[in-house]
Amino acid sequence: MPGTTPEFIFLGGLREDYCITHEGVTINRALGGNAIYAAVGARLWGMSVGLIGRIGSNFPDDWLQSIEKAGIETVGIRRLPVALDTRTFYAYLSQVDRVDTHPALHYQRIDQPMPKALLDYESSTLGQDSRASFTELAVRPEDVPESYLGAAGLHLSPADYLTHKTVPFHFMKNMPGPHLPTISLDPSERYMTPEFRDELPRILHGVDVFLPSEMEARAFFPQHKFSPAELAEHFSAMGPKIVVIKIGPSGQFLFNAENDERWIIPAYPGRVRDVTGAGDAYCGGFLVGLVRTTSAVEAALYGSVSASLTIEGTGALYALGAAPGLAQARLDALRPRVKKV
Repeated sequence: MPGTTPEFIFLGGLREDYCITHEGVTINRALGGNAIYAAVGARLWGMSVGLIGRIGSNFPDDWLQSIEKAGIETVGIRRLPVALDTRTFYAYLSQVDRVDTHPALHYQRIDQPMPKALLDYESSTLGQDSRASFTELAVRPEDVPESYLGAAGLHLSPADYLTHKTVPFHFMKNMPGPHLPTISLDPSERYMTPEFRDELPRILHGVDVFLPSEMEARAFFPQHKFSPAELAEHFSAMGPKIVVIKIGPSGQFLFNAENDERWIIPAYPGRVRDVTGAGDAYCGGFLVGLVRTTSAVEAALYGSVSASLTIEGTGALYALGAAPGLAQARLDALRPRVKKV
């Protein structure tokens, strides 16, 4: 309900997706975006959620309406009076390997015509590594609705370096009460490089949970062959008490610095149709689980279940059609398979 504070806020992109799945199936011009997938990962657990993002005048009204019908608040979505490019292209070579450039080569690879909308496409993340200026679609602190400042949890999906640097501080500075939100962050691959060695700790200061993929984590330390445990410990030393290294179908490695515990969390086994948004949905489920239970291990299980329901279909809102009780049943089935290391 507009004007009320959702329990969980998800910041990031609202996109127009073009995808070639790992099985060679094409998905063209679908509602997507990392913020929506993350919000759905949380909404699966019955939580009230809201989005913060930017769109242009050309973003379809019916897509916004479908988000609202799914029970996701859109007060924090700022529509600018100009047309903006929200296209995203992904080609999956496997369930793990993904590329997001040169779409013509990949449509040719599967002997399918490339959508005309992608003729001049380059990348969806251009400019996210700028230290000096926001891209047009990047969220600024002033984009955050006042009604969102009392949320229990805030998740920052991959976005501009400057967004990740400034928005968490804005939340912490302007909270209406004494309780700070639990803040989780999934980094942009654009700044997960050695060139940002000095800047990343500034982003992670004040963040409670850091959730990079294994590929992003290794890209930050290209000269080292760190284990997932070593990667997690290095990132935790920069500030976050909890670090999760997402390893695709192999699950996740969880490090909790508060009690010096390390865990392997399995992925839920299921039929994989489209892995788009799996990592984002995981983050949404994780944040809900952490706030609801205060257990990092339980949070990781929530995340695994949210991801599992997302990859069994296509589209950002697909998982919300899951049968009642299915998420809880998967949570109970997965819990005995967790391994402490």
